[in-house]
Amino acid sequence: MIEGMEAMGFDITHVYGLTEVYGPATVCARHDAWDELDIGERARLNARQGVRYHLQRSAAVLDPETMKPVPHDGETMGEIMFQGNIAMKGYLKNPAATEEAFRGGWFHSGDLAVQYPDGYIKIKDRSKDIIISGGENISSIEVEDVLYRHPDVLAAAVVAKPDAKWGETPCAFVELKAGAMTTEQDIVAHCKKHLAGYKVPRAVVFGDLPKTSTGKIQKFELRKQAGSASAIDA
Repeated sequence: MIEGMEAMGFDITHVYGLTEVYGPATVCARHDAWDELDIGERARLNARQGVRYHLQRSAAVLDPETMKPVPHDGETMGEIMFQGNIAMKGYLKNPAATEEAFRGGWFHSGDLAVQYPDGYIKIKDRSKDIIISGGENISSIEVEDVLYRHPDVLAAAVVAKPDAKWGETPCAFVELKAGAMTTEQDIVAHCKKHLAGYKVPRAVVFGDLPKTSTGKIQKFELRKQAGSASAIDA
């Protein structure tokens, strides 16, 4: 999306936030040196959620069990957490949810991410959307990014599908552009070019994706179709 928008002449500032932390909570602050890079690399860098916004006291990727920062290696996943006076005080009349959300003195976003050596954060998935297949974590966002690069794909979403052998495998729901004749085999072949084998969707379902009034894809509906809703809180 960023690469395509930039190609059309849009100058994008990428920000990230949640209702609970009065977005934006982070911004992908751009560097002048990025202007010298090709459009693909600029888009990759600008696709990261970035660093704390100037009103946010602290934004970090922490291990939710130990509450320690994850290594800044761009690979180790943890949870994005926030501290600062633009974070909410709590959920109205729900002290239990408030206590859980601020466990360890940080607000837990529920977004899984990595942190790079330069301190920039990049979301890998929602904690409830991560797919665990044969003990390997698969980011649904990573698979969706590949699907969106197929020229016939208008919209895509990936959820976990129960599997007797692997526990879960990726299931892709794909909405094609008008007139497209792409098959399941075409989609799988495209994914195999860009993903490790265990990340490639084992099932592809074509059709209009359920969306909210603002266009957000309703993954909880897709989990129902894939049979994983009973194991994941929508």
